[in-house]
Amino acid sequence: MEDELEDKILYQTLSKSHMKLLSKFAVGVTPLNSSLSYVWKVMRVYLLKPEVLIAGLLICLFVLYLQAAEVWSRGFIGRISNSLGLGKAGGRSGKLSMLASAAEKHSWDERTTGSAVYAVQGRRAKMEDRFVISENINSSGISLFAIFDGHGGEYAAEYAKTVLIKNIHQKLMQSSAIADGKELPGSPNAAVCAEDDRKQKEEEKEEKVDDKQEQVVNERYKVNAHNGNSDPSGAVQRRQSFRKSKTEDTVGTGNNGAANGGGGGGGGAAANNNQMLENDLLSKYMGNQSPARQQVKKNLLNGTSGGGESVPTKPKTYDARCYVQNGSINFGKIITDEVLAADYDLVEAAKKMSDFAGTTALIAVIHRTKLIVANVGDSRGVMCDFKGNAIPLSFDHKPQQVREQKRIADAGGFIAFKGVWRVAGILATSRALGDYPLKEKNLVIANPDVLSFDLVDHRPQFLILASDGLWDTFTNEEAVAYVRERLDEPHFGAKSIALQSYSRGSVDNITVLVIVLKNGRYEIGSSSN
Repeated sequence: MEDELEDKILYQTLSKSHMKLLSKFAVGVTPLNSSLSYVWKVMRVYLLKPEVLIAGLLICLFVLYLQAAEVWSRGFIGRISNSLGLGKAGGRSGKLSMLASAAEKHSWDERTTGSAVYAVQGRRAKMEDRFVISENINSSGISLFAIFDGHGGEYAAEYAKTVLIKNIHQKLMQSSAIADGKELPGSPNAAVCAEDDRKQKEEEKEEKVDDKQEQVVNERYKVNAHNGNSDPSGAVQRRQSFRKSKTEDTVGTGNNGAANGGGGGGGGAAANNNQMLENDLLSKYMGNQSPARQQVKKNLLNGTSGGGESVPTKPKTYDARCYVQNGSINFGKIITDEVLAADYDLVEAAKKMSDFAGTTALIAVIHRTKLIVANVGDSRGVMCDFKGNAIPLSFDHKPQQVREQKRIADAGGFIAFKGVWRVAGILATSRALGDYPLKEKNLVIANPDVLSFDLVDHRPQFLILASDGLWDTFTNEEAVAYVRERLDEPHFGAKSIALQSYSRGSVDNITVLVIVLKNGRYEIGSSSN
């Protein structure tokens, strides 16, 4: 009984003293009137409870964590920062300083009044990306931008940057002069261009006829093999007359074996063909210790292919006048012809040096209200229109795409999944410049996809051209939203998004080029050609 009384007296004494301390701490300002006094009493009763204070502290810590991780939208965090008096630029510079360090040690950049590019080597041993900014080429009002993402070495990307861009520059300057009514010395007349077009169309028709005939023979051969025809030699001989490459000879031999072995061995023969093709290609990518590699090198140095296949002819390029019709320049045709011609020269030079490098190519040309984008490979372009929507400027060339997979299969190749889908288990993009071991079998091609846009219709705010190092960590929509909020930065957001992609774990070289447009037009600045 006495113990309970002592506990009660002790509890009352401590609680009274505790309340006195809280009242002295809380009451600092005398209420002005009764209503404010009532509000203050309610706050004292409910907000000064320990559980409320602890919950508030946890919420504050969680918000700070979200801001550091950038999980919430920057707009909401920005409003909170502004309301607390925190500078906008200071927050961004703080984040950039956290992301920089290792990435900025190996970086390249270029800025003009309307465009900027930022490239980081990232986690790769070498920097194989290249970029080009050429504004107002020879005062023609034509601006060219390009991204080259090399693989297997720097040679192909450097070749594209120097040789290909130089050739395109020359054609653009000449075509622009002709479109403006200036006759160039030695330019052919319209009749010559028309004759060239006629010959080209005839050649294309002949190729289509050959392809159709080959397809018919293949179908007949398949029917004979399925029906167990013991003498398919006639079909095989007819099929041989339509072959154009060593790849088809190799595959044809495998099919012949399958036919002779009956329908049950078809799957095994196809697997053997794929394995033989992969071994042949891999032997060319191996070191000098491989006997097959040495034989290939010897054949290349002697100017022979070792298989008796027809030597490919260089794609034809035309005079600048042939690309101008009614004062309008066919930019897409210029880029396509020059890309194919440069790829042929690159492959021939790579053979002599036994260099297996390749590169993607993403080229954008802006002339007045026209935007022309040509793409080879998996670099990508995106446009932000006046509504803030992300509009693709190009589409990646991946082996698993139906169109690309069919083309590779028709050429006698295959695709295999090794981390990602790869052509013959080697290359992760189905189109590229260079890559001559795959190019000579026509498994990888350099034909660009060309898209044209009217800037008046879309009224874009900016364009993004980037290598796949960025697109491994950003979607089109995410990249547009990220850059749109950083157009006031010196690099128009190109540096920020490149470093952010690195911080998200991109393992590839990262190159980002941002082109800012005003009222749907590109304002030409001052950059060296």
